[in-house]
Amino acid sequence: MKKLTAVLALACTSLALPAAAQFAKPEDAVKYRQAAFTVLASNFSRMQPVIRGQAPYDAAQIKANVDILKTLATLPWGAFGPGMEGGNAKPEIWSDAAGFKQKEQAFQDGVANLSAAADSGDLAKVRAAFGAVGASCKACHDAYRK
Repeated sequence: MKKLTAVLALACTSLALPAAAQFAKPEDAVKYRQAAFTVLASNFSRMQPVIRGQAPYDAAQIKANVDILKTLATLPWGAFGPGMEGGNAKPEIWSDAAGFKQKEQAFQDGVANLSAAADSGDLAKVRAAFGAVGASCKACHDAYRK
């Protein structure tokens, strides 16, 4: 856990730098955002068995997962700046930057709502908020991922 915390702290610190200072070449940005999304998706999917009723609900564990998800949810976006095209990202990310930003914001809002639901301890609220986050992921992928 200490190692994960250190990696996340370093990653968050790097986001404070201008995008150009973070990535020497577009391929570096692609690798970074793909890695960030992989870790984010892994953390999100770990909650699925509880959401689907396949595992017992442990409010403290869900809250802990959501707290990690809140941090991870901030990571990939800085790797979508000008000159960072490539990977599975459609060109529309750059030609429709306002639309892409709206999808990012919908995701961030969804994660914030999931956090509030996890804080409540109400599984029904957690399920609804979890579904909304998943829907925001799908909407962005449908529009901006190859």
